[in-house]
Amino acid sequence: MTKIQQYAMFDITLESDHDYENPICDVTVKAHFTSPSGKRTTVDAFWDGGRVWRVRFSPSEIGEWKWKTECWDSKNASLNKKHGVVECVAYEGDNPLYVRGPIRLSGDHHRFACADGTPFFWLADTAWNGVLRAKPDDWDRYLKTRREQGFTAIQFVCTNWRALDKDDHGETAYTTEETFRINPSFFQRLDAKVAAINEYGLIAAPVLLWAQSDIDPGRTLPEDDAIKLARYIVARWGAHQVVWILGGDGEYSGDRFERWKHIGRKVFKEPQDRLVTLHGSRWPGEEYHHEAWFDFFGYQSGHGDSKEHLQWLVTGVPAQDWRKEPPRPIVNLEPNYEEILTYHSRTPIKADRVRRAMYWSLLVSPTAGVTYGHNGVWPWGERREQPLNHAGEAPPWHESIHTEGITSVGHLKTFFTSLPWWRLCPAQKLLAEQPGLDEPERFVAAAKTDDGTTAVIYMPKGCDIIINTKTLKLPIAARWFNPRTGEWIDAGRIDDETKRISPPSDDDWVLSLHHRR
Repeated sequence: MTKIQQYAMFDITLESDHDYENPICDVTVKAHFTSPSGKRTTVDAFWDGGRVWRVRFSPSEIGEWKWKTECWDSKNASLNKKHGVVECVAYEGDNPLYVRGPIRLSGDHHRFACADGTPFFWLADTAWNGVLRAKPDDWDRYLKTRREQGFTAIQFVCTNWRALDKDDHGETAYTTEETFRINPSFFQRLDAKVAAINEYGLIAAPVLLWAQSDIDPGRTLPEDDAIKLARYIVARWGAHQVVWILGGDGEYSGDRFERWKHIGRKVFKEPQDRLVTLHGSRWPGEEYHHEAWFDFFGYQSGHGDSKEHLQWLVTGVPAQDWRKEPPRPIVNLEPNYEEILTYHSRTPIKADRVRRAMYWSLLVSPTAGVTYGHNGVWPWGERREQPLNHAGEAPPWHESIHTEGITSVGHLKTFFTSLPWWRLCPAQKLLAEQPGLDEPERFVAAAKTDDGTTAVIYMPKGCDIIINTKTLKLPIAARWFNPRTGEWIDAGRIDDETKRISPPSDDDWVLSLHHRR
């Protein structure tokens, strides 16, 4: 009997007894798995070229699993009613993805947790072209570096899109000349790099249908073909530890909601234990609160520096919609990239702006996680060049993985994992006055735990603040955290209901407040 470790990938190869003219359209193959406890799970098989189909599955229960295939072409005995048994055994390694199990929504549905209940802090890097363009050795170097820097997820695109119209072999993920056809060789070249993300202990977060321009599958493909493409990718990589980003950089609300609702319901119609979101051009839309397949709000605050743009992040939808029911985690999947030119002033974004966007994003909504990006990493260029269909030059990826911004991200991770971040919710009433009412670039963000024993205040520019401690448990020990260096400075003890406090300098600072007896 075949044995597979819990949460790892079980791969079944099937060979058809005859050819199909267009397999993605002509035949559907599924596999039904029955767990030791009797729970049934259905996954799609995917065509892998020629007469080959594959089934990939990740068992969640220890014990004996039974499986059986079902093919719409009932006469194809090589694909229909094939069956077997696999034994799932306990995982023996030290990869946290398999030790703790797949990530899911936490109990309060405001953040993420692993299958064993461990809180999961989303800290992703934006490597849109990484899986598509990276050489295998370079990809390993990148993943090893990001793991050591504290990242927990990698966001990437897995089809041709506006910034890569074909791969290095001159091929695309699909063709539409006469009818919609999948190109298996395109995806075969990506398989090992997707698997490597998990091997380095990182969650893979692929965008299935980029949807920003007329080059992108999420915009150009008819609904039925978009569903076929997305389901194919889900079947191919769904046994990995993944979080699905169904659409990339798109508009999904208003008159486009019906299209994306139908796509989401069709792609994820079978129950599954992988989370799903949308990466919006800004905010996906409040309509998704009630979509069963949609698990969390992934938004994009983007690369602007105008007053309106900053105001949207700190007091707009991300700071307001977390109160709506049913609750969903809220994650900024694309704050401003380090070294990209801003939309408005056309100046490059430096580490201070990166920190500002990331700390704001983590504190204006219940703290769940945030994504970082660098203008030299996402396009994955080997030399300084202008990314396809984008303005401005970008440095090569290998010069962009060790930067001042990345150092700040490491300090951010260290800071939040030093406290019960999974209990932090916005608490602007901690501030008697808000310095950023008329100047959003000075907005001070505040959050605290429900019992008032821990609070965090971030100021992008050093200034005196008056803390209203009525909702905190006194006495409070205060410490300044330097987000540029990772150093701590004692700020004394707070026993009063209101307290004016001054930061050590005019730079950005984080104030950490903890109840101490």
